[in-house]
Amino acid sequence: MNKKNTLLSLTTLLALGLSFTACMTEDNENPNTISPITRLTATLNGVSEKPTSTTSPATGTFVGNLNTTTRVLSYTVTYQGFPANDQPVAGHLHKVTQANGTGPVDIPFPSLTSPIIATTSPLAQSKVDSMLAGFYYANIHTPRFPAGAIRGDIKRR
Repeated sequence: MNKKNTLLSLTTLLALGLSFTACMTEDNENPNTISPITRLTATLNGVSEKPTSTTSPATGTFVGNLNTTTRVLSYTVTYQGFPANDQPVAGHLHKVTQANGTGPVDIPFPSLTSPIIATTSPLAQSKVDSMLAGFYYANIHTPRFPAGAIRGDIKRR
């Protein structure tokens, strides 16, 4: 009976060890591979608006995943705190092209209802490079602040 229990225990340990090894090999086939996903974030507020900050009480966040292989950006924008009489009328990502830190609209948000969840079509490599270099910002506009109520510079996390 003792030999039977010992053999059963050894068999169980061997099976567990093989299954853990298989899981590790499957998940980490090449531990030196760099993930093509880059996490991007921004905190939106009126103080960050350029060239002039605003007094908007609203705040928000941008969280994105940029796949540098497919060049697709998936992102979520959330916001809160806009007064009832000053709700968002536009929102998008701008590419910085001016010395004062501003630039044209490049990626419009598909909606203005928080949370805004979207995925782009494949971006041009130049856009990916600019985004990774920190030349994009998220911006939400309102009637009171038509040039932008809250803004957040997008950075790698």
